[in-house]
Amino acid sequence: MRAENEVPHETRLGADGRPWPSFTEALVVWTRVALLSFGGPAGQIAVMHRIVVEEKRWLGEARFLHALNFCMLLPGPEAQQLAVYIGWLMHRTAGGLAAGLLFVFPGLIAIMILSLIYALYGDVSFVAAMFFGLKAAVLAIVLHAVVRIGTRALRNSAMITLACASFVAIFFFGAPFPAIILAAAMIGYFGGRAGVQAFQGGGGHDTTDGKPVADSETILGSESPDHGRSSAVISLRVCGTLLVLWLAPTAALLLLLGPDHVFSEIAVFFSKMAVVTFGGAYAVLAYVAQAAVDSFGWLKPGEMLDGLGMAETTPGPLIMVTQFVGFMGAFRDPGALSPLLAGVLGGLLTTWVTFTPCFLWIFLGAPYIERLRGNRALSSALSTITAAVVGVILNLAIWFALHVLFRKVGVYEGAGLRFASPDIASLDPVSAALTVAALLAVFRFKIGMITLLGVAAVLGLALHAAGMAVH
Repeated sequence: MRAENEVPHETRLGADGRPWPSFTEALVVWTRVALLSFGGPAGQIAVMHRIVVEEKRWLGEARFLHALNFCMLLPGPEAQQLAVYIGWLMHRTAGGLAAGLLFVFPGLIAIMILSLIYALYGDVSFVAAMFFGLKAAVLAIVLHAVVRIGTRALRNSAMITLACASFVAIFFFGAPFPAIILAAAMIGYFGGRAGVQAFQGGGGHDTTDGKPVADSETILGSESPDHGRSSAVISLRVCGTLLVLWLAPTAALLLLLGPDHVFSEIAVFFSKMAVVTFGGAYAVLAYVAQAAVDSFGWLKPGEMLDGLGMAETTPGPLIMVTQFVGFMGAFRDPGALSPLLAGVLGGLLTTWVTFTPCFLWIFLGAPYIERLRGNRALSSALSTITAAVVGVILNLAIWFALHVLFRKVGVYEGAGLRFASPDIASLDPVSAALTVAALLAVFRFKIGMITLLGVAAVLGLALHAAGMAVH
């Protein structure tokens, strides 16, 4: 058996007879995924699916959804954790670390630069203008992903019903994400144990050429890799190291600086957030904003929206907005440090305690989830989670669409309902036109993703120069 961190040799053949991708090739792929990961979780999952499933065929639809469903059960950003999972499948611990770090790195750099500009000048409107056209393209990619994943994963009326119920619950009633996923898992688990055919997993999705991407036709194949069956001692050793890397800095700050120092507050608060952030960034941003403004005084009212705008228009997880929060908190309470240095350290500390646990959850749980892939009841539970996830992704897509197309989006509350409601009069005609063009490019003309994003970015800059990109 290979050592845990040993990277498979380039000449190794995959299940489909193709050469196993080298670690260098994997780095290139994950860098590409990271740089194109706009549009929140839905857009990021869409990008990852298109590249690693449809283009590279590293893994098939069933395995991709199995990994995604597991990641949806975990606290933290599911798209980043999915990258860690797939990276681990392909190249063991080193692959998981590389995929996860690369997924975060572009956003880390972008948010840090924008935070510095914001702290010094208080205006990053040029960034929104730069990505004006890009948002329309990302929206088209997200909607395309919803359609593709939905039509492939919802194989019968039971799954369609679950997806619809999930969407209604989260969009119109604000139901907690964990409750939706838990309910779907319980329905699928007991349905699977009872032998209900509608809840049985399986079935591939179509690729761009209309042929199914079965696990057996990919490099990974349908069997678990050797390290998926590795000793629990190896997994615990890796997880123990990650646990120390996560908590040791927090403990050191508490001991050296005391609990009331801004760095200690940042480390403790965001370490707690890393454990309870089920459902991704949207599920906790309101709580983070309230705590940052009212409890700690790190932000002024309204600044959380500025930070969210940065995160929405740059690659990487939306939860990266927390780096902006940590930056501003330390910037405004620098102690003996210069404000800018304190801000940089505060932002990096926030990112460290936010994302280090993500690797821990995957490396701890993935080997066991891989071993259970053949369990009928578990497969049924994960299959029904897939249906619920389609509803959740649709919710995210609509949320994103409303904020792309309308200048003002409020919240309707009444008759037990609570949902995002746009001001129809605030419809941005330029954004709408760009979105329609992007949708035609994706659905009708099958324009490639990189080409679409490039053209959209150029159009956005051109419209801004002409004074038309005002949203």
